[in-house]
Amino acid sequence: MLVPAKRNFFDDFMMSPFDAFFDAPQAQGKSTAGLMKTDIKETDKDFQLTIDLPGVKKGDVTVQIADGYLDIEAESKHETEDKDENGAFLRKERFEGKCSRKFYVGDEIDEDAITAKFENGTLKVTVPKKTQPEIEAKKTITIEG
Repeated sequence: MLVPAKRNFFDDFMMSPFDAFFDAPQAQGKSTAGLMKTDIKETDKDFQLTIDLPGVKKGDVTVQIADGYLDIEAESKHETEDKDENGAFLRKERFEGKCSRKFYVGDEIDEDAITAKFENGTLKVTVPKKTQPEIEAKKTITIEG
């Protein structure tokens, strides 16, 4: 497993709870250099993840939430076959790989409202934040007596 690059001393003070999520991409049988590149955007209402999954089909992607972690897993299977004129194999290669990534999202999210959309090798996941009740302005209580 790859370990994320070391952070600057001051980075830890400026992190939101969502920033503490990075588990590096994990893959079996293939280099992880280009797998699951992720862009994360935070708005007042939600977190938006855009994850590149080139060559992966929608049915081979799973997104789960448990214990404050968003877990994304992708599996890929490819087979290449070359034959000569007589139909004899000159080369036959197979690849099966799986990669996954976990993001710590914490408790302040609305798990039931998480959405995911997969198009053209890109997975977009929206993780809504829980709405905070508005704090009422101070009221002065009249004291009787």
